[in-house]
Amino acid sequence: MNRSSQPFTGAHTGVPPTYEMLKEEHEVSVLGAPQGSGPVTTTVVNIRSETVVPDHIVWSLFNTLFMNPFCLGFVAFAYSVKSRDRRMVGDVIGAQSYASTAKCLNISALILGFLVIIGIVSVIVFTTALVHH
Repeated sequence: MNRSSQPFTGAHTGVPPTYEMLKEEHEVSVLGAPQGSGPVTTTVVNIRSETVVPDHIVWSLFNTLFMNPFCLGFVAFAYSVKSRDRRMVGDVIGAQSYASTAKCLNISALILGFLVIIGIVSVIVFTTALVHH
C-alpha cells in the first residue's frame, strides 16, 4: 500500500470535498442511484410577499381624540379600520384605497385642527390686549 499524504478530492476532481458532498456520495452509495423508471415531478410553492399597506390607524386615533373638527378624525378612524380589515382579508387594492382616504382625512383634520387652535389663541390674545389697553 502506498501511504503518501494526498488530499481526498472525491468524485469532484480539483474541488476539496465538503460535508454536503461527502454526505451525498455516502447516500448514493448506500441507497443507490435514482431509478429512471418514472417521470420526475416538481412542486412549485408560491409564497406571497406581504405588501405593507399603512392604515394610519394611530394617526386617526390621535385626530379623533385631540383634533376632531367636523368629526373628520372619527371618519378617518373608520376608514383606517376598514383599510385594516381589507388587508386582513387579502384585498390589497381595497386596503390601499381606504388607507389613502384615511390619510387625506387625517391631513384635513390636522390642518383644520391647527387653524382652529391658532384662531382660538389669536382671539384670546387680541381680547386680552383690548381689555388691558
